[in-house]
Amino acid sequence: MADVLYEKFIQIVRNHFEKMCEDNDKLFVTDVDGSELWKLYLGSIPEKENPIFRERRLFDCSSCRQFVERSGNVVAVKDGKLESIWDIDVPDFYGDVVDVLSKRVKSAKIRDLFLTPFSKMGVKSNYDRGTGDDDIIIWRHLFAEIPNKYVKNESHILPVLGEARTTKAVFERALEEIDLYAIDTVLELIDQNSLYRGEEKKDAVTEFRKYCVEYEDYRDKEERDNYLWEKSAKAGDAIARIGNSAMGTLLKDISANVDLDTAVTKWEKIMAPANYKRPKAIYTPQMLEDAKAKIAELGYMESLPRRFATLNDITVNNVLFSNKDAAKRMPGATAADDFFSDMEKSAVVDPRKFSRVQQIGIEDIVEKVLPTARNIEVFFENKHAANLVSLIAPVNMDAPSMFKWGNAFSWAYSGNLADSKLKERVKAAGGDVTGVLRFSIQWNDIDGSNNNDEDAHCIEPSGSHIYFGRKRNHSSGGVLDVDIIRPNGKVAVENITWPSLSKMDVGDYRFYVHTFSGRGGHGGFRAEIETHTGERHTYDYSLDTKDDARVDVATVTLTRDGEFIIHDILPAGFSTQSQEHWGISTNQFVPVSVICYSPNYWDEQHGIGNKHYFFMLKDCVNDEEPNGFYNEQLRSDLNPHRRVLEMLGSKAHVNATPDQLSGLGFSSTKKAELVVKVQGATERLLKIVF
Repeated sequence: MADVLYEKFIQIVRNHFEKMCEDNDKLFVTDVDGSELWKLYLGSIPEKENPIFRERRLFDCSSCRQFVERSGNVVAVKDGKLESIWDIDVPDFYGDVVDVLSKRVKSAKIRDLFLTPFSKMGVKSNYDRGTGDDDIIIWRHLFAEIPNKYVKNESHILPVLGEARTTKAVFERALEEIDLYAIDTVLELIDQNSLYRGEEKKDAVTEFRKYCVEYEDYRDKEERDNYLWEKSAKAGDAIARIGNSAMGTLLKDISANVDLDTAVTKWEKIMAPANYKRPKAIYTPQMLEDAKAKIAELGYMESLPRRFATLNDITVNNVLFSNKDAAKRMPGATAADDFFSDMEKSAVVDPRKFSRVQQIGIEDIVEKVLPTARNIEVFFENKHAANLVSLIAPVNMDAPSMFKWGNAFSWAYSGNLADSKLKERVKAAGGDVTGVLRFSIQWNDIDGSNNNDEDAHCIEPSGSHIYFGRKRNHSSGGVLDVDIIRPNGKVAVENITWPSLSKMDVGDYRFYVHTFSGRGGHGGFRAEIETHTGERHTYDYSLDTKDDARVDVATVTLTRDGEFIIHDILPAGFSTQSQEHWGISTNQFVPVSVICYSPNYWDEQHGIGNKHYFFMLKDCVNDEEPNGFYNEQLRSDLNPHRRVLEMLGSKAHVNATPDQLSGLGFSSTKKAELVVKVQGATERLLKIVF
């Protein structure tokens, strides 16, 4: 009977152990010592069932001992609960034996993954001689066959166990340091397309969130530790080691209340190219709700809708100059005002006072010229394109001001100038188009068959040569930042640029295109030179280029005054020296309808930000749909909601209308010049210096 029970016992142990191996991708071992388990095993067997056989007791078997010591502490983990190889239903006193072993194994902490160099645990059976010459005893033992996934070469086991312990520790730190708010914030940013390459990480973050939720449910310390072993082994490195990744850094920063913009900027420095520009403001639905509540609390809901300001909106007391037609339309103007205005402008002023003036400061213009001027025109140069500005008003003129100043008006400078297709392609290829001087080339833009290798070159005044063989001159700051060798069916571009004047040598910069490899391509190339003043020359070379052909394009001279002079070598057939912006052609005189300070200096306000001088031009129409407002203009109590307000400002953009106050604006903090034609008692040309 004892033999039958034992056979049944060892078979149940074997079946259960092998099923655990089959049902689990990973098994673990607790830190209970194998020799201790063996003593518990023997000590749990009743003495009457374990008599002395020859020199040792019946159950005191070296084969069974090997099994218990090597695998008796193996466990599986499911939902934080441990299952040992001894969690089985066995007959008679064996039930007490497995209960003692199970409790001891599961009372200990998991130490490592279960890996072994042995494909079998224990010996299934062996033979011994009985008391008679012909007697053979068959001894059955605790035994199990181990699947290959748990069997490793002995030299490989320690490195694998070390990696598993590290993964579990990283996983634990991430679950402890990253909160659900941070995860949800990142997922919202990904859905808004506000996180560069965030979509690539969305699945990993979503999966990690599931583990965070589960982890919070485990209050018992031991069960938490069991859970960490189970899930770190199951999740894979992308999830379990997320804490050591760039995404983990972002999640930890947000969890630690690091400013969201700062945290995302750190992410972008790791993940994004150097010229990456964030497509939209960073905000979350919760931020949106908070901002909405604050705006409602302050009574600014009616202040959000914006439109272009017109002459009907501004009062005469905030205008420095207006022509006769404009003055009649402004609130506060009366027939008497018009009468006295005409008399004042007709007053005789000694023309010799200004006859020889070539340059004059802006405040002198305001104090000495505008009071007697009847008509003013400005010479709109290419370099003034960035000075285009519009005055913005609330749709509801009774709405309270959201701004730092006491009125509800704001302004928006040009920020969406139309670029050439070549310039846009350079930007798309990662080139910098914001420097003080740019030389770009383009080819293979006709039928996609021009696979030539065209190279942009520049010889600087110092003799330094910028090209593919020496892409950067640290002395001048010049750099070839886009270099395409083989177009492969796509439009190809190259770009040489200088970021600032401070390092550039005075003298001639010679630009040419060299065909490094002529591969039978047709169609020549297009080249473009642009300076920081907005002057842009474009050249088309339509002849086919052969191996080692060199085509000189232009020479650009940098003067001691910091001005660029472009000397065309190729015909500048597409030169844009005269451009059109907002319906106004450059290099022409344009009538001024109104001159005024920026709204932060209206009504005798002083010291609220930088002062701007606006020259509103006749027939100037902003076609860019500017933001309705900008964060730097808003009151300080709205600062906590700046991300949402940045997005609201862009969404509350102003649609183009013909009747608007748009023109040129100049900041008191930036150097600039503007030639004006002033008609009063005499007509004269003045160069205003800002």
